Amino acid sequence: MATKIVLGWREWVALPELGVGRLRAKVDSGARSSALHVDAQWYFREHGAPWVGFRFSPGHGAGTVEAAAPIFDEREVTDSGGHCTRRVFLHTTLSLAGVEREIEINLSDRRGMLFPLLLGRTALARVYTVDPARSFLHGRQPLGAVGVSNLNSLR
Repeated sequence: MATKIVLGWREWVALPELGVGRLRAKVDSGARSSALHVDAQWYFREHGAPWVGFRFSPGHGAGTVEAAAPIFDEREVTDSGGHCTRRVFLHTTLSLAGVEREIEINLSDRRGMLFPLLLGRTALARVYTVDPARSFLHGRQPLGAVGVSNLNSLR
């Protein structure tokens, strides 16, 4: 078995396909799926396929990001408080600890949470392990494309 990369319970990540060069994420092996906070989302069709557009603020003075992606799935998700909501899921690239991989995330209202991204166990599988006593083991991601609208580049 290959050695897994150790993460802390919170890490800096990038979501380059969504125009996010730096984002604080809570690493939560107890959550099955990953969730990204969005302030607004809207549906449209591109070449006959369902897409979702959305807007969110990565935080730390990064401004607002507006992005779009094809909808991979829509399904019911039960949050830690037991509330069930229907959420849009999409595939995107996660950059974390020098590794880029495609993950599945859902779009959610995480307004009251400290972290705009919850990184669940399906995003961690086979590559990462978590040391809950540690934080930010892999430093800050480069700022990169944060704050740049990429709505048209993803169409």
